[in-house]
Amino acid sequence: MGKRVALVLAGCGVFDGSEIHEASAALVHLSRAGAEVKMFAPNIEQKDVVDHLKGHPSKEKRNVLVESARLARGNIQDLAELRVDEFDAIVFPGGFGVAKNLCSWAEEGKDCTVNELVKSTLEAFHSAKKPLGLCCISPVLAAKVFPGCEVTVGHNNNVDGSSCHRSTGMQAHLQGCEGSTCGFHQQNHHHLRLHVQGPFA
Repeated sequence: MGKRVALVLAGCGVFDGSEIHEASAALVHLSRAGAEVKMFAPNIEQKDVVDHLKGHPSKEKRNVLVESARLARGNIQDLAELRVDEFDAIVFPGGFGVAKNLCSWAEEGKDCTVNELVKSTLEAFHSAKKPLGLCCISPVLAAKVFPGCEVTVGHNNNVDGSSCHRSTGMQAHLQGCEGSTCGFHQQNHHHLRLHVQGPFA
């Protein structure tokens, strides 16, 4: 039986939810590794809704769980139903929804607050010494929840050397799990590598 991995979404769409390419890439890599993945999202209202064609805010209201169901083809559960003892690891893809819906980093930066359910979920996996996979902007969650966790924010170039303004590289290296380290490293929107190292039960 493959490792059991929970994947947490923050909506659907890079500007107000989970980044679709990152979520899909994570699912592909986990599938190739033989993992059994279940998807979750908090049942809360989105901070805002962005028209992705025009790049402007919309006045409509949307629900994070309902929007995340688009990516999950409907096969998704409320984050409140996630039980840490049923999984070996947890993964958070990136997207501005993480910084808007799962925490308030988009508005408050280092003074942000993390959604209580997201916070307790991260703490539960960390306390159980189970790996955390954090992609793109998601490491800010760990930086806020875990004292002493270091997050580096960088800037990458395209393959041809030109500046890639919309492809901010981030990495989280979280230690303190008795030898385990975990994190996503995003080099650009076209290449995503997942690093998850023990301990697995």
